[in-house]
Amino acid sequence: MNINIICVGKIKEKYILDGIQEFSKRLQAFGKLKVFELKEDGNDSNRNISIEKESKAILETLEKNRGFKILLDISGKNFSSEEMATHIEKIGVNGDSTINFIIGGSYGVSDEIRKASDLRLSFSKMTFPHQLMRLILIEQIYRWFSIIKNTKYHK
Repeated sequence: MNINIICVGKIKEKYILDGIQEFSKRLQAFGKLKVFELKEDGNDSNRNISIEKESKAILETLEKNRGFKILLDISGKNFSSEEMATHIEKIGVNGDSTINFIIGGSYGVSDEIRKASDLRLSFSKMTFPHQLMRLILIEQIYRWFSIIKNTKYHK
């Protein structure tokens, strides 16, 4: 399975980069991981402009990378790790060989991105830094595949 993470902004902290690199390496056993780091607009004076520019870049990336689209969204649906693993497995069984995970910018995403998503996934009602969320997401993707393949990591 191909896993794409489409995200806004670059990661600067070494400890986060190290964690992402470690789980990216582990994920190679389950499929191909590709990260698309899109430019952060960061227009603090007009958040709506930032959201529109960043969302346009996300949509353009999605058009080039067709597949199932999962938006990380605080108001999305909550799953346990086991439930999400089952959901990921069903996506593959239904013929989608690519899953696109979307992490918007610090101001969020447009309604167009929400509507284009096949699933809106919430990890928590809490807000996490976007850079840290990328590490959490990659760890969870690894966990989901470990559950699907019944490896010892999840136990």
